[in-house]
Amino acid sequence: MKKLVSLFALLLVASAGYAQTKLEVAQFSQQLGSTSGAQLLDVRTPAEYTQGHLPQAINMDFRNEAFAKEINNLDKTKPIYVYCLSGGRSAAAAQKLVEQGFKEVYDMQGGYLKWSAAGNTVTAATAGTTPKDAISEEAFAKLISSNKPVLIDFYAPWCAPCKQMMPSIKKLTKEYEGKATIETINYDQNKALARQLGVDEIPVFLLYKNGKLLWRGMGLMPEKEFRQVLEANL
Repeated sequence: MKKLVSLFALLLVASAGYAQTKLEVAQFSQQLGSTSGAQLLDVRTPAEYTQGHLPQAINMDFRNEAFAKEINNLDKTKPIYVYCLSGGRSAAAAQKLVEQGFKEVYDMQGGYLKWSAAGNTVTAATAGTTPKDAISEEAFAKLISSNKPVLIDFYAPWCAPCKQMMPSIKKLTKEYEGKATIETINYDQNKALARQLGVDEIPVFLLYKNGKLLWRGMGLMPEKEFRQVLEANL
């Protein structure tokens, strides 16, 4: 009996693994383009979607309470390709789709950041004014031209790792006041700048001095590593 239970559990895991497949951007693009009847789902917010998205993508905000009902309008028998900005929300959305009975779910690793950084086709952002929190190229160039270290933190309000890092960033900002500049830049408001700097994941940390990039880090990082880098460049 135990053997039967174990076998059944293995079959379930194998089935779930088949139903939800993670694909690198190149694989995602190739497979999406060669799959007849594929459904493409953008699970970012409507505001993110409006600023630019993959061609023919349907937008359903994963964090909206209506998401679970909205996905029932999709065809569970056809392959569905899912993406978000960097991969966190799409992974959770893909799991939800599998739980709801979708047979083939493909999750794009790295999300829209990786897709656009690779030069893949996107639907142009809606024309409009520059976001109010955007930093101009001139202002950014002036910021990093300081002869003191300048640590840039690219973050987004919805990004869980970004939120986890924020207390450390605020602590370091006070600790190095007068010795170094630590600046947080909202990715959502500065996508053009992010693309220019090759930012395709967040959080990303860039250390400049006299206009030169000296160091780059990303993801969850310990405070001591920031201190080591800052101290080495004071």
